Amino acid sequence: MAIWVCGEALIDKISAAGTVREIPGGGPANTAHALARLAIENEFIGGLSNDSYGQMMREQFTAAGVGLRFTPTHDLPTCIANVTIGADGGASYQFLIDGTATFAYDEKNLPDVEEEEVEAIYFGTLATIVEPGASVLFEWMKGASGKVPIIFDPNIRPSVMGDLERYQAAVARFLQISDVVKASSDDIDWLYPEMHEFEVAKSWLDHGVQLVVITRGENGLVGITAEHMIEVPATKVDVIDTVGAGDTVGAILAEGIVTHGLVRALNEELSHILHRAVQASAITCSRQGAQPPYRNEL
Repeated sequence: MAIWVCGEALIDKISAAGTVREIPGGGPANTAHALARLAIENEFIGGLSNDSYGQMMREQFTAAGVGLRFTPTHDLPTCIANVTIGADGGASYQFLIDGTATFAYDEKNLPDVEEEEVEAIYFGTLATIVEPGASVLFEWMKGASGKVPIIFDPNIRPSVMGDLERYQAAVARFLQISDVVKASSDDIDWLYPEMHEFEVAKSWLDHGVQLVVITRGENGLVGITAEHMIEVPATKVDVIDTVGAGDTVGAILAEGIVTHGLVRALNEELSHILHRAVQASAITCSRQGAQPPYRNEL
């Protein structure tokens, strides 16, 4: 049994303190690596180029123990994200997306949930909005909805789609088929500027989502279901950068769901899962780049 992590694997060109580093990134790819470090079997579903970046990422996925059975190789370039790290450790992004292998989704490469063993699907970030791949993925995941838990991380990227109404529509489409949604307070502030985050969470729950987790950076996070709300303060840490912190939270949520089952994860185990997520994201923030903790560090 495994978790399927669906979305983009790309190259982060990170500029900080006058230097530029090239490292594998992409929110879903970071989550897949984080799950592997937690000793959770997972398959990454995406596209990789046959260029040097794509070869490097394929080698790193394999070395980490991330499965690539559903990740074809394409004669297209790798998507590049130009990342700037600010003085506070926060990251801003600009993406080179068009015509890349990263978003070359095809129905024929996607696994059948009826024929393959899978415990949960994790999805999000740019694959939510980059067409035509986003529509291909939606139709595929619609067939899995109700059969396995679907965890959605919109991970808003205004630099890619600045049209608020289009972005809202893209997110709303995937909310229809999602059981769990993880979003940052910044995501929610941008996406719904006239609504409080609790109003947004309630609206998502009213439309069928069972758990909303809002990450708040240095203010910790909150988990909200129809029955209860649990707020967890942040773990104090010297922040190097925040790259991959939210993706780590997503991995911990997915770990909790497949370990305890969806019902227990949303009830008896929710507080434990959220505290574990805060601890894990703090460790990621204490390191340069997306370097989530191993299981034995938690």
